[in-house]
Amino acid sequence: MGANTGQERALYAAHGLRVVWVEPIPDVFETLVKNLADYPSQKAYRYLVAGEDGREFTLNISNYGGVSSSILPLAHHREMWPEVDYSGEIKMVGMTLPAFLGKERLRLADYQALVLDTQGSEMLILKGAAEILGEFRFIQVEVPDFEAYAGCCLLPEMNDFMKLRGFREMHRNKFRSIPGVGSYYDVTYKRTLWRSIVPGRWIRL
Repeated sequence: MGANTGQERALYAAHGLRVVWVEPIPDVFETLVKNLADYPSQKAYRYLVAGEDGREFTLNISNYGGVSSSILPLAHHREMWPEVDYSGEIKMVGMTLPAFLGKERLRLADYQALVLDTQGSEMLILKGAAEILGEFRFIQVEVPDFEAYAGCCLLPEMNDFMKLRGFREMHRNKFRSIPGVGSYYDVTYKRTLWRSIVPGRWIRL
């Protein structure tokens, strides 16, 4: 869930991006901090960004180095990645993206892109941040066209939500597909009307 260990850090650095990473799992977060030590323009924060402030969630921890951990139960995700299962859980209080930015005194105007890879809770986070989505130029989400996690958002719903908020689909990358199950995508949306802000800064959840 979230930033994980910062696998894209070198790619972001190569493009000169300033990046905020958010990762909730304690041991994964510690690894992330170590991995970012040589990247002064990238900083890690340990929070569970969610759709509500102050609500306690059960974060299910996967047996796959934290990858695929989620606040939602596994559904057909098991059919696509049978080697992945939940092996533990932790309780965390959730925080919306606006609340996180406020608490850490991060200026939203400094960031042009939001990247979400939160294993089924992407739509919840977007709805909790609806008031500020118009401040971003780009939003990238990982989204399936099948119920990977119980109650998760599907691709058509995500497209409709983003369109209503002034974003159009710019790029879609299908990175996993199994006949009879479905497909997983990374989808990048671009805001059609957007004011100029400082370029080259990202928030990665």
